[in-house]
This record gives sequence, structure tokens and C-alpha cells, in this order.
Amino acid sequence: MEVKYNIQLSHLNTLRLFSQAEAMLCFTEQAQLQKIVEIASQFERIQVLAGGSNVVLKKHVPGLTIFMRSKGIHFTGENAQHYLVTVEAGENWHHFVQYCLKQGWYGLENLALIPGTVGAAPMQNIGAYGVEVQQFIRWVEVFDWQGKEIYRLTAKECQFGYRDSIFKHEFPARWFVLRVGFAFPKQWVPVLDYPDLQQAPELAHEVSPWAIFTAVCRIREKKLPNPKYLPNAGSFFKNPVVSLQQAWELKKQWANLRLFKQNGQAKLAAGWLIEQAGWKGRRLGPLGMHKNQALVLVNHAADQACYNDIQQLKQKVQQAVYKQFKVHLEQEPVDI
Repeated sequence: MEVKYNIQLSHLNTLRLFSQAEAMLCFTEQAQLQKIVEIASQFERIQVLAGGSNVVLKKHVPGLTIFMRSKGIHFTGENAQHYLVTVEAGENWHHFVQYCLKQGWYGLENLALIPGTVGAAPMQNIGAYGVEVQQFIRWVEVFDWQGKEIYRLTAKECQFGYRDSIFKHEFPARWFVLRVGFAFPKQWVPVLDYPDLQQAPELAHEVSPWAIFTAVCRIREKKLPNPKYLPNAGSFFKNPVVSLQQAWELKKQWANLRLFKQNGQAKLAAGWLIEQAGWKGRRLGPLGMHKNQALVLVNHAADQACYNDIQQLKQKVQQAVYKQFKVHLEQEPVDI
């Protein structure tokens, strides 16, 4: 196992921010853990980088960066209600969704084309078009940097919330996700709550997992820029959740306000708020909000823009939205 020093990370994050890691090594299998622990003891800080699609990298990333590249999808059994599957953390998420559909394991089709890896999915509790990954997770196997042991955290212990989990709050650098256990229902029920899917031509004559998968891919490709050609980290802000009272007061002023009731509260469409605040397609230096989807922050100067540029644009957008709606936008990608 080779440790490399002063490694450029611009090609390892989809925002293509200029960044340099103090030290880096590549993780491919669990047998490397003991050696990694020995190496990590030489550094004050440890962080994991996988798909690089949901992170904002600082100019200098101190400590040891572990590049996650483990692979493997394993069918581990079934019960009366579910198919049980174990997946290594380094597997590409979209490829995993495709593989599941080919095997007849349904449920993840609404989460197609989300960039990143399987190991990152529970950390963020990724979600799209009415589905969240927590609905299918049985457990997450992690290495505990503090106790130097491997644990399986149940879905309840992961404390999943909207774009949230224990991995982002309680000792955020404590857990190293190794693999994820999924349970896919044998009785498939389509989720078609969002207007985009209800109006999708792919679903006009047949509602099937593959039809939903195809529709979601088309919709996302139309709305969201491909980071290969225009660097971005997907949705940059979370959809804010406010009280129903505040939501209805806003609705009186803004008839076209998009909101969704959620557990006695209301979730607002952050992209709509940003667009109304005048930031859709607008730039600030090398960065800007995308012309087709205001929720997506894009980098027009790959390998040149940096963390400080992100902070400036983020604050400008947050201030504009708060001034107009008295709603605070929270960043979705994680700072490293």
C-alpha cells in the first residue's frame, strides 16, 4: 500500500475545485484495514473521498485522505418479504441501481443517475422523486476509528433524516463506511408522487421499474449539467423545511410557490426560491448557478476556482433568498 504526498485533487471532485491533499492512499479491500490504521496513526486527521460528487474541497486538505475504491455486489439471501443484498462502499451508485433492476430487485429506480458511491449514499441519505435510500437500508457496516473495531449499525442507529444521518453529526470523522446491507421488497410499489414523473411519456402506457428508471434518467439529464462537461456537485442547497404557517404565509404572497407537506411541516423548492431571488443563470467570478436548474452551483473555471470562491457565491445566494423570503438555505455538499 503506497502513501502519496501533495496530491492534486481537482480531478477527484466533480466541482473540479483546486485542492491539494497532504497525503493519500487507496482503499480496495477490508484486508488493508490493519495497515491503514497503522498509517493513519501518523496523521492528526483522516477523511474519505470516493466519487467526489457531494463534497466541497478546501485548498489544502490536511492529514490522510483515503480514496475509496472497494468493489462487490453480493446477493446474501431472502425472506418472505425481501431480497437481501450486500454492497461494498466503493461501488458506483448508478451502476448499482442498474444492476439491481437487472436482477429483479426493485425500489431504487427513482434514485437513478445520482452521482457518487454506495458508501456515500447513507451518509447523505440520498433521495429523489419521492424516494430516500433509508427505505431500503438494513444496516451499514463501519470501521470505528476511535475503538478500532468494525460495527454494523442498524438503520435506526444511523439516525436517518432529510439529507442527514449520524455520519454527518455525531463524531463525523469517526466512521469509515465499509459496506451497506439492503433489503428490496418482493412486492414492488411504484412511487409517482412528483409531477415530472406523472407527466413522463415513458409512463403513459406502462408503469414498470425500468420505465421509471428511463424517465428519471431523461429528466435528470435534461435538468442537470453533466459534471464531465460543466463541473458541479449536483443540488448545492437542501430544500428548506419550514412550519406550515410560514409556508402558507409565503403562499399568500407567492402564488406559484412550490411546497410539499412533510411530517406536519412544509418542504419548499430551493431551486424555485433561488430563481425568484434572481440567481438562476447568474455568475459571480468563476462560479454561478446553472441556467436550467438554479439549485445547481456550477464551476466555469475548472481547476482554477477554489473553496473561497464557493463560500462567496454561497453567501450571496443565501442572503438574497433570506432577504426576499426570510428562509435560510443550507448547503448540501460536505466541506472537507
